[in-house]
Amino acid sequence: MCTRILWSDNNVSTVVSRTMDWAVSDEPDLWSLPAGIERSGHAGANSMTWTSKYPSVVLSMWRSGTVDGMNGKGLGAHVLYLDDVDWEAPDDRPAVGNMMWVQYLLDNFATVAEVVAAVPDVRIASITMRGQDMGCHVAVDDASGDSAIIEPIEGKLVVHHRREYAVMANSPDYDDQLANLARYRPFGGELSPPGDITSLDRFVRASYFLHYLPEPANLEEAVAGVFKLAANVAVPPGSPYEDGGVYPTWWTAGADLTNLTYYFLASESPNMTWVDLKDVVGEQVTSVNPRQQGLIGDIAARFEPAQLVY
Repeated sequence: MCTRILWSDNNVSTVVSRTMDWAVSDEPDLWSLPAGIERSGHAGANSMTWTSKYPSVVLSMWRSGTVDGMNGKGLGAHVLYLDDVDWEAPDDRPAVGNMMWVQYLLDNFATVAEVVAAVPDVRIASITMRGQDMGCHVAVDDASGDSAIIEPIEGKLVVHHRREYAVMANSPDYDDQLANLARYRPFGGELSPPGDITSLDRFVRASYFLHYLPEPANLEEAVAGVFKLAANVAVPPGSPYEDGGVYPTWWTAGADLTNLTYYFLASESPNMTWVDLKDVVGEQVTSVNPRQQGLIGDIAARFEPAQLVY
């Protein structure tokens, strides 16, 4: 149910990709958001409010919140599903709903270090969406190649902050993922990379092939590299998990955090699309449906003025 892969140690650009795996389509829209928007955490009476400091290009889920994106400072943020989360108890801090978590980060911070330093300042609250409480964790990355994974574990937000934390999948929590990874070569063990669609297997497989990814000769090869790795861990339609659930990959997104280009590939389309942030961010909110047929290449001209609905 989603995998994120960051490639920050090549000599061309810091690039990242992520898949969106879910039981049904999340009906994503691609938004261009200027700085200066008045926002709310949509978490009830004690919701945090803020004015966005930075422009961003983001993907929404069911027009209810931001699930992925990149801001004008080269910060990327990606929310993925996580089972058995234990959210922080209500307190006096302002709250941000889990479906606004990514947008809050992109609006307010320029680097991973800034994000990590501000973790204690707000409480992330679980807000019911479509009748479900969505357990989730967030990965953040920036143009310098820094990375952090933030998870709600045992009533607090646990932060894993190192450049080497380049891969994130779903359950179990990150400590358990790293412990499992150590059973495989070249990460300390002797096992060969596994081939199932489970979160544990996707985490190992993405880490394994990222380790051996050849140095890119140019920017195109760098971007292609993380999309190839995403394809290696994408879940084909109809493939069941052990519990019988089917959660195929609906789309793959990517970002060149160095040059501020955002990429999108719908699973039902063979065509990659992309947009440079500078070409779409202006003084008003604009949007495009990135899944519409016929889109290919640079789609900056397809963005149209839109009403922000969350």
